[in-house]
Amino acid sequence: MRTYTVDVLVVGGGAAGMAAAAAAAREGARTVLLERGERLGGVLEQCIHPGFGLHRYREELTGPEFAHRMRQELDDSGAEVLTGATVLEILPDGPAVKVVSPKGLKKFRPRAVVWAVGARERPFGALRIPGTRPSGVFTAGLAQRLLDLEGLLPGRRAVILGSGDIGLIMARRLHLEGVEVRAVLEIQPFPGGLTRNVVQCLRDFGIPLLLSHTVAEVHGRERLEGITAVRVDEHRHPIPGTERRIEADTLILSVGLIPEVRLIEDTVPLDPVNRGPRVNGRLQTEVPWLFAAGNCVAVFDLVDTVAELGERAGASAARYARGELPPGKPVPLVRGENVVSLVPSYLDGTAESARMYLRVPRPMEGVAVDVGGVVRRRVPVARPAEMIEIPLDGDALSELSQKERIVVEVKPK
Repeated sequence: MRTYTVDVLVVGGGAAGMAAAAAAAREGARTVLLERGERLGGVLEQCIHPGFGLHRYREELTGPEFAHRMRQELDDSGAEVLTGATVLEILPDGPAVKVVSPKGLKKFRPRAVVWAVGARERPFGALRIPGTRPSGVFTAGLAQRLLDLEGLLPGRRAVILGSGDIGLIMARRLHLEGVEVRAVLEIQPFPGGLTRNVVQCLRDFGIPLLLSHTVAEVHGRERLEGITAVRVDEHRHPIPGTERRIEADTLILSVGLIPEVRLIEDTVPLDPVNRGPRVNGRLQTEVPWLFAAGNCVAVFDLVDTVAELGERAGASAARYARGELPPGKPVPLVRGENVVSLVPSYLDGTAESARMYLRVPRPMEGVAVDVGGVVRRRVPVARPAEMIEIPLDGDALSELSQKERIVVEVKPK
């Protein structure tokens, strides 16, 4: 097995990984990007709908167009790319990364690693829905791939469980291809996706959205024949007498994403809520040589944000590889009132600036985000589907770093 020494090794060729590799290479670090697929871009390649790039490129792009722009940036940076490469093991001593590709086994000895592998979909088995296990049940990402990349219809009459953005987008996509979308069920009393997607993907096409509903049972043996929908109470318990059968041959699941950490979960501490590695404002984990960015840290709603985080992680990793990233005293960020997802997990006071991202548990109007009593920002409307972004300048970071803990809260103004 041949061993290669590099400055920065980036794992994952989606938006975060490409941005990280390009940023590290621009910093002068010898950078290698590993992608297990045959083409860079990740899930962007199957997202043929518009809505990407509004923040990063100031224009509306489709997913493949966004990926193309990022590949151009990566090419211009001089970073090396190895596709068809699967990471087998990450050894903390060294560190060392074992990789298999069509060219055989390789071992990389990087000075810094950026973990940017994204997230995976929550599968049907995790939902514990009673009934048979017929064909016709798909995750939203798989259904999207079948339709947009393979040109295959998953079925003719569909029910979508979950109103996350990909579920909403698939409702519109299926409708445009002639599939009858019977209903979108959402267990929460509010939509799970962006407001613009609720309007553009459901309301504009007359597709029913049933809030406070879930699937109580699936029917069919060889192929799905229908589902039983039921209304739930505020504790998500089914309400007896509200069951209704909906005939369908396809059930599409849009029930959340899980950060992909299976090769690093024994190496770094994980955030119990985000379910990704704990990072500081530079996207550095509590293992100094390991950085993480994108949806493997927490699930973000905009790919533009994912790319921005990748850039920050890549630049930070390059500085670490050069020995220019000073350690600082970690001060934990603590979730206070009305805070669910929270990134970063701690601050160390050595960064010139940072950005904080958080989600609220329910729709709220007229609130203020308070960061340790130092930074306070008013937010007219806060929704669970949309990350709230709070910039932290050097003065704020300096003051916050003097604390033992930083409580982040969202309260009525």
